[in-house]
Amino acid sequence: MLAFLVGLLYLVSGRTVRAQDATGSRFFCSAIPAGADPSCSFDPNGNRVQSTSPVEDELRNTILQLRENILQQKETIVSQQGTIKELNSKLARCEAAAEDSASRSRGQSSRRKDYSKNTMGDLPRDPTETIDQLGKTMQGLTGRLENLEQQQLRANTSAAGAGGNAVGPLPAELRELLKHRLGALEGQLLRKVAELEEEKSQLYNETAAHRQRTESTLTSLLERITELERSNNAFKSPEDFKVSLPLRTNYLYGRIKKSLPEMYAFTVCMWLKSSASPGIGTPFSYGVPGQANEIVLIEWGNNPIELLVNDKVAQLPLSVSDGRWHHICITWTTRDGFWEAYQDGERLGTGENLAPWHPIKPGGVIILGQEQDMVGGRFDATQAFVGELSQFNMWDRVLRPVDIMGMANCSSYMPGNIVPWIDTNVEVMGGASKAALEICEDRMFEP
Repeated sequence: MLAFLVGLLYLVSGRTVRAQDATGSRFFCSAIPAGADPSCSFDPNGNRVQSTSPVEDELRNTILQLRENILQQKETIVSQQGTIKELNSKLARCEAAAEDSASRSRGQSSRRKDYSKNTMGDLPRDPTETIDQLGKTMQGLTGRLENLEQQQLRANTSAAGAGGNAVGPLPAELRELLKHRLGALEGQLLRKVAELEEEKSQLYNETAAHRQRTESTLTSLLERITELERSNNAFKSPEDFKVSLPLRTNYLYGRIKKSLPEMYAFTVCMWLKSSASPGIGTPFSYGVPGQANEIVLIEWGNNPIELLVNDKVAQLPLSVSDGRWHHICITWTTRDGFWEAYQDGERLGTGENLAPWHPIKPGGVIILGQEQDMVGGRFDATQAFVGELSQFNMWDRVLRPVDIMGMANCSSYMPGNIVPWIDTNVEVMGGASKAALEICEDRMFEP
């Protein structure tokens, strides 16, 4: 622009010289007062004079216009430089704000990614996988922060090498904010990991307890199956077994699990085998609270077999101490206290006035092989039954002689309607045992 002005002045000077040379006149340069119209000439005294030539006026106007254009362009350039600086400053602030927003967005999205799956308290199927995922997320966030710092460092280095205006490092406030947010996120992750570890431990304990209960139940079932298999192998039918009481003690006995209702008559039948001497002992006894001798069948010492009802005694004409199987039945009714005694199907004796009009009391205990001095206990070894017995059945009525004969000669079998002889209804104590027995076949081989 300066060269252009110099050339223009040179051109004007040349024209002025040539004009002077052509016309022989001269031009004078005079100062123009500030604010004066350049188109008007002034003399040295400040008086306005008329322009000497139209060419001069044209050149003067051209110079003034060029001067004004130069000043306007200079002002425009200065204004544009200020605008450029302002835009550069705004651009730097926008880039910093965008970087901060991106970092926050990545942090929030990471947190949403970590926790959105468990907002309802649902647990993953495998807590170990969740812990690994949380650890990887934390490593990823730490890596992002490092990448941001490295990118900022590279940008600073590039700007310094290019000679431009270098952008400063991340502001301290931004760095502290990022560190604070990462620390908070790390704390949340650690708490979540601890919760998952605790839940994993609880699940393991519950699983172990459930496994133990299941194994215990299975063991009980296996034992029960084994017991049933042994029972089925030992007894062809539930009534084909015997109870053995080989010693005269006060601790070997059998117990009937069922009790008796109130009765006004009864029939008791059983098979006995004993060679004990003196006396076979007590095949069975029934005791109730307040009366241990409610019903008792006993052969004690050299006494005959006796039947006790409410501690009243009747002697029976029976003999079963020869070591062979014998079928015994006893009937009784409260009317006149009438009783009957059967051996091997034959009625060998009758009587009356045995506890007449006395009902048999309910809720007592039936013991096989021992006489009770108190309900269910206090046994006397001298009164214990020694031998074997089977098919102990009891009814709440007096059976007909034909029914008793049918059971004695093995032509029929009638389980008791009050106490039936079945395996599950009899338990043995103190060394007594149960064994398979088919009584009718066993009697065929007796001498």
